[in-house]
Amino acid sequence: MVGDSGLQSADQGTDILFARQSIYSKNRDVEYYELLFRNADNAFDPSIKDEAATFEVITNNYSNVVCDGTVKKVPCFIKVTDELLLSDRLPEFPKGGFVLALLGRSKITPELVEKMKALGKQGVRLALTDYDPAERRFDVLLNIVHILKLDVRHIGMDNLPGLITKLRPFHLELLADKVESKEQYLRCMEMGFSLYQGFFLSQPVTTRGKKINANKMVLMQMLAEIDRPNATAKSVEEIALNDPGLTFKILKVVNSAAFSTPKQIVSLSHAISLLGMSQIKRWVVIFMTASDGKSPSDLINNMLVRARMCELLSEMSGEEEPISYFMVGLISQLDTLLDIEMSDLLQQIPLTEQISNAILDHKGLMGEILGDVKYYQKGDFESVSGSMGSAFYQMAYRHSINWADQVMKAI
Repeated sequence: MVGDSGLQSADQGTDILFARQSIYSKNRDVEYYELLFRNADNAFDPSIKDEAATFEVITNNYSNVVCDGTVKKVPCFIKVTDELLLSDRLPEFPKGGFVLALLGRSKITPELVEKMKALGKQGVRLALTDYDPAERRFDVLLNIVHILKLDVRHIGMDNLPGLITKLRPFHLELLADKVESKEQYLRCMEMGFSLYQGFFLSQPVTTRGKKINANKMVLMQMLAEIDRPNATAKSVEEIALNDPGLTFKILKVVNSAAFSTPKQIVSLSHAISLLGMSQIKRWVVIFMTASDGKSPSDLINNMLVRARMCELLSEMSGEEEPISYFMVGLISQLDTLLDIEMSDLLQQIPLTEQISNAILDHKGLMGEILGDVKYYQKGDFESVSGSMGSAFYQMAYRHSINWADQVMKAI
């Protein structure tokens, strides 16, 4: 198993669920992560006792962004209630590591205003979520908070230009929330938003009849060869040698942190033998996602998290072919990466009917696990239908984030 060291050390008794969602800059780079916790507001609960959810651990393990093989840390948005801000239970947040986001349902009292002013003077970054321009009670906060989150779906795209004009004197960073398509993202960028949140990176602008390029066709041929009963490391090598870049990637993986026992490699077939057919199959699918270098690294990272989490949940369920669940998770967003209709894509990839049905219609156990992982990644914890218990989902999610970071460094 690749990079499993963090899985055994996870706290299997935890009942805390949290997920992270990306907040992007204009260039679609990850500028912040928003942490979503399992409660009615997706807000931070100071009663959390789980050591794996402390702010120090979150900063060290879940605020990493890997791009071009380098790692940087980004601050995390964390929603807080006005009750918490005014209480004596507000923890001391690591400086520069978090942005405190006030909920739109908060009661804006003089005490709360003074508290937020004091936090701002201490260097704490502040945001206001769920802003409703019709609610004048928020006006007093516009001179205090640094970031204002606007729900573009609730406010309406046509109403945004006038609102932005009114907000301009406050010199706020404007965050466009619920951006669901690339068209909306481009319109928001024209309006002057500096931050973006939503699933616009996960939605393909598909082109029917589009063909997969030659580089990826070599990977497809490798997949087909690996699935052949009489396939050998030598026969897989003969296909891989048609792409020198792919040959280099396989050798790099074997000697990376993502592979537990680096070896001296004498040939490509030797490297394939060391990985094993199951592992080389996994890496072929990973290379398929990252071979052109033009796609946003965060999309690739999310694909890897989804794939690994599907695989881990299948292992926990006692399934015999976890690699198939990995492929379901990864390929479920490959249409977005390649801007191609999923039905066209699946016709060009040698997959079993079971895998195709799981991706297209969420059929079977593969489809059920894929659906649960999708819900989990969105922070929609209540829609997760699996029967394994929340501890397993959280453990799989945390491990998958760390594993994806290792892979992003390797590729």
